Amino acid sequence: MTEVAIDETLEAARQRLARALDAAGRPPHAAELLAVSKTKPADLIRAAHACGQRAFGENYLQEALDKQQALADLDDIVWHFIGPLQSNKTRQVAEHFAWVHSIEREKIARRLSEQRPADLAPLNVCLQVNISAEESKAGVSLDALPALAEAVMALPRLRLRGLMAIPAPSDDPQRQRQPFARLRLALEDLQARHPEAPLDTLSMGMSDDLEAAVAEGATQVRLGTAIFGQRPPRD
Repeated sequence: MTEVAIDETLEAARQRLARALDAAGRPPHAAELLAVSKTKPADLIRAAHACGQRAFGENYLQEALDKQQALADLDDIVWHFIGPLQSNKTRQVAEHFAWVHSIEREKIARRLSEQRPADLAPLNVCLQVNISAEESKAGVSLDALPALAEAVMALPRLRLRGLMAIPAPSDDPQRQRQPFARLRLALEDLQARHPEAPLDTLSMGMSDDLEAAVAEGATQVRLGTAIFGQRPPRD
């Protein structure tokens, strides 16, 4: 994909987000576009950056670190780690990312806090919720969410910003909205319990369900295919 094509797909994604916000009666800047660049080369990220995109989401640590090194001259990129996170990867994530969207265990959160460099701002984090209660999906249950949130908020080098979810897929717009509504209500419950906390983020919605997520209050939508095209299969 060329830089011209990236310019076109990014603009189309921005217009789609703008239409969804308008249809939901929300302000134009109420949700941010997070460009999911996993499996895509650094030159495409550079092209997207040249078109004004700053927030990029990566799933695979080593791949992301290689891209960060290749793009080190672009010091205003905001890197989001959005993939599953294992204990042996927490140090490098804590050192090289501004956001983590996929915390589901206190152990992982504690390691990130302990390993976050003192010269960096606290790491912005979201708790991943298994909002559709799928056995195959990662995430904390809604029942266990309040206790995990309280534990994470007590960690000094983390800043709990909100919740993330990847619901079960559906082609029905109304059914798409239901899990997003549950996530919004879960965040509202946490906000009521902890009014002092900066709980302002709902990371939800992807290329197939952006409109439903925005209608239910998404503040970060994660678009990959819509911007960068189809991804090659991983070995």
